[in-house]
Amino acid sequence: MAKSSVSPTASPRVPDPDASATPLPALPATYEAALQELEALVARLESGQLPLDQLLTGYQRGAQLLKFCRDRLEAVETQIKVLEGTELKPWTQA
Repeated sequence: MAKSSVSPTASPRVPDPDASATPLPALPATYEAALQELEALVARLESGQLPLDQLLTGYQRGAQLLKFCRDRLEAVETQIKVLEGTELKPWTQA
């Protein structure tokens, strides 16, 4: 009887989902551009017309864009806190 090269206690190799994934495009330069891309992406995802692999790529890109937008908003909020002191005051349009 031939010996198997895989031990019975070895765990099976799980493919790395990032290994075959194509890199996502660079982030937009501005919050507004990222938001516009995110809105267009959401519309395509919600259309139900994308193949499964494009859905996954779209979801990943959307998560990347969402993080970018949140980070930008947080940075602006931090700047406002610095300008207003330690207490964040509501913004009123003059």
